[in-house]
Amino acid sequence: MVDSLRDGEQFAVGLGSNLGDRLANLRLGLRAVASHATDLVVSDVYETEPVLFVAQGPFLNACCVGRTCLTPRQLLSELQDAERRAGRRSGGPRYGPRELDLDLLLFGDLTLEREELVVPHPRLRDRAFVLAPLSEIAADWVVPAAGDQQPATVRELAETVTHAGIERTELKL
Repeated sequence: MVDSLRDGEQFAVGLGSNLGDRLANLRLGLRAVASHATDLVVSDVYETEPVLFVAQGPFLNACCVGRTCLTPRQLLSELQDAERRAGRRSGGPRYGPRELDLDLLLFGDLTLEREELVVPHPRLRDRAFVLAPLSEIAADWVVPAAGDQQPATVRELAETVTHAGIERTELKL
């Protein structure tokens, strides 16, 4: 991958929060993404039950897609900086509560597997709380093959997961 992308590359980011003012936290994350993006499109906001580490409050989740001239690593760094500005600290339980969680889900048709970054996001295909909002704004985006998995559209993947515990809200970002 080159250090900068002249025309911009399409990306998808998942946003989540279940601590503090959840909607304000999502808005902070969205502003951080928007500062490095053009053509930004944002999904509805969903309230979702926690997965895996369930001893915590419900999340608000959303997704956005846009174009950026940053590389995937640069965009990840900006996302992590925004999480820290929102109050997220390392050391808590994995999948535990957080003020802001920003995940780089997709970056064009790139597949990348590095210690610090995996694209497509390694759990994208299993997460209804990501696939539901992402399918609103990028249903036809083909998620590249990863490991033994075949390429599939976001819509196809969203149809394979249960949407129990996921409710669209009237909240707007």
